[in-house]
Amino acid sequence: MLEVHDLSVRYGPVRALDAVSFTARRGEITAVLGANGAGKTTMLRAISGLLPQEQGSVLLDGTDLRGVPTEERSRLGLAHVPEGRGVIAQLTVAENLRLGSLGRTRGSMPVSRERIYELFPVLGDRSEALAHVLSGGERQMLVVGRALIAAPKVLLLDEPSLGLAGRVVSQIFRTIRDLVERDGLTVVLVEQNARSALSIADHAVVLNLGRLVAEDSAAVLAQDEQLRHAYLGL
Repeated sequence: MLEVHDLSVRYGPVRALDAVSFTARRGEITAVLGANGAGKTTMLRAISGLLPQEQGSVLLDGTDLRGVPTEERSRLGLAHVPEGRGVIAQLTVAENLRLGSLGRTRGSMPVSRERIYELFPVLGDRSEALAHVLSGGERQMLVVGRALIAAPKVLLLDEPSLGLAGRVVSQIFRTIRDLVERDGLTVVLVEQNARSALSIADHAVVLNLGRLVAEDSAAVLAQDEQLRHAYLGL
């Protein structure tokens, strides 16, 4: 569903991403792991078109995205949830979700708000609340729901567990796993919480200083003791 070939990105003289290649298979979760500064967020921003790439290519369901602007990548089926839980604070929960449907995948019907409320019941309970009164966990559910309502082919998730209580993280990760298994969604999950990410992922890649240092099934990487100590902090 998503193919990344020799992707490189520079910040001035610094090469932040160095010829990274991997494939995210349809209906699977691919975890992207590594320490701070490894290049994980840079990679997601380049895939979604928010950063220019120095070289390489990104293919979404066979379509080469070189030269395709960010908003068109969204219409082709790419949804990006950056870290930071960026809701529109002055709008209600329902209004935030409605905005998500404006960028829906071309040729698809948007996911209903009722489906999002089924996935995240607390959002249904607070549908008319202004987003600025939500807790951190509720905001994270809202930004994920806002991305899902556009019926994407691929969901890019950047650090969804950052700063959240373990109970909330477990709920969000269970929902993501359910979407993959029931709806066939493809997910690229960037996480520093390697243990949690590997527990729900099918496949995983590890970045270090902008380079790919490991790629295998999540189960195999979780058992690689040397890799866990060197790059994953486990």
